[in-house]
Amino acid sequence: MAEDRPLRLLVVDDEPLAVERLQILLTRIDGVSLVGTASDGEAALRMADGVTPDAVLLDIAMPGRDGIDVARALGRFAKPPLIIFVTAFDTFAVAAFDVEAVDYLMKPVTPERLVRAIERVRERLDKRASEPRPPAASPRHLEEFWVSESSGLVRLAARDIDRISAERDYMRLHSGKRSWLINHTIGKLEEELDPAQFVRIHRSAMVRRDYVSGLRRDDTGRWYARFPDGEEQKIGRLYLHNAKELAGKGR
Repeated sequence: MAEDRPLRLLVVDDEPLAVERLQILLTRIDGVSLVGTASDGEAALRMADGVTPDAVLLDIAMPGRDGIDVARALGRFAKPPLIIFVTAFDTFAVAAFDVEAVDYLMKPVTPERLVRAIERVRERLDKRASEPRPPAASPRHLEEFWVSESSGLVRLAARDIDRISAERDYMRLHSGKRSWLINHTIGKLEEELDPAQFVRIHRSAMVRRDYVSGLRRDDTGRWYARFPDGEEQKIGRLYLHNAKELAGKGR
């Protein structure tokens, strides 16, 4: 690390035994300092805001706000901590890529695997410290996704997404004739995607602005967005002004 001080770590897990195990393992690693623990997502965000950890060892499956959502919120901090996910499930790996996690540890965590994750944190912090500071920036928008395929993970640029639709607890990204499910919420996507490129037109749908080929109103007064592939999406009443702005009709 750029500064000669202990690495400041926060542990977040709703299982007391899991927290205790990590505490014990961390005492065996030189140059680290446990600055706090939390048992749920909201408490983790409050504590992180107060103790400014360098990295957070974060469980994913927690009641209330889950670890993926917490990681996204931490990423918007002025000085975002690095994330090491610690979980009993291997199904969240794609979402972990989305939030740029440093590592993904499976429970029960072995001492060797934890040491390796801590070293990755040190390397990432050293790289961050050596990079020139960018000029005061415009808001950062989500530019890519890591999506799961049978052969592994594939990078999908946000600009290549035609439309987005909700599917139970997931979001489906449509690009041409293909689509992928991601563990995300439409509210977060609306915050993170560039509003100059994407617009929300329904409580469960977003679309790339230049993908809309027309607007149609039926006999009942309901509006629909037309797409080049012949598909249509009903426009929610709360989002009708967004769709009309696409056609330059304002409010």
